[in-house]
Amino acid sequence: MNIIIPMAGMGKRMRPHTLTQPKPLIPVAGKPIVHRLVEDIAKVAGEGIGEIVFITGHFGEQAEADLLKIAAEAGGKGRIAYQDEPLGTGHAILCAGNALHGPVVVAFADTLFYADFKIDTSRDGIIWTKSIPNPQQFGVVQTDTAGQVVKIWEKPKEFVSDQAIIGIYYFRDGDRLKKELERLMDEDIKTGGEYGLTDALANMSASGLNLGTAEVTNWLDCGNKAATLETNQVILGKSYPEGEVSSSATLDNVSVIHPVVIGDNAVIKDSVIGPYVSIGEGAMIERCILSDAIVMSHATLNYVVLDNAMIGSYARAECLPKSPNLGNYSEL
Repeated sequence: MNIIIPMAGMGKRMRPHTLTQPKPLIPVAGKPIVHRLVEDIAKVAGEGIGEIVFITGHFGEQAEADLLKIAAEAGGKGRIAYQDEPLGTGHAILCAGNALHGPVVVAFADTLFYADFKIDTSRDGIIWTKSIPNPQQFGVVQTDTAGQVVKIWEKPKEFVSDQAIIGIYYFRDGDRLKKELERLMDEDIKTGGEYGLTDALANMSASGLNLGTAEVTNWLDCGNKAATLETNQVILGKSYPEGEVSSSATLDNVSVIHPVVIGDNAVIKDSVIGPYVSIGEGAMIERCILSDAIVMSHATLNYVVLDNAMIGSYARAECLPKSPNLGNYSEL
């Protein structure tokens, strides 16, 4: 099974952190968002992972090396493909090229999830959903009594279904998906000025393909600072209730209130850490009180009280207010 991960967006809602790195590489509970996404897909796939294609802008050599490492750790062969123009989700997927064959999962990289199902490979496709009370800001699907998708709407103004599309899809035949996306381009079929995957899905359903849904138990957003910190809380609470502290980290006169994740070679002195804090590798923290926070790799904090805060990699801060949003390499 191949996995295609479109992630070429600029991540404007996550600035300043996305000024120096792509949003999917921002760490949540100690791992980059996209790393967790690939791991979660592998758990429900039920078969081996082939190629993992990351559809990106031009993020630089280090970011691309990080993505290829993530693919290798998941047991797949990583590849970088570029979307040079923001022409929509359908166009982004087409940039994966010859990876669109055989079984394919498409997963947009600002979404994490918890699920207790395996992919139903008897269907032509699966749209992953979450039941929410007010889904008007999302694509939604309607199914019949047999669970087959009968209609798909993109951000309907009136309520038609509570099954919101979370942005992860399975296709049994990647070649068929490719043909549908190429048809959008050839016939210039656009919604909102873009070539959208939803239009391809609607035509696949209307032509008689057996599309079903699979509902996730948790849908975790990483679209902005508040949502990312909430996702950090959920993952720490569910996956690390007793915490995880690297054996190479140094803690001297530190009170830890779990759940907390502390990365390799972090050094923490005379501080209170937690609950719901993730600290990246090589961070230096002294005389601080931290709760509900993400502190990225190699950040340096001194005399800081943090709550509801994100601190970027290599940032340096002293005597900060309680809820800052400090980007990479910044200094206060």
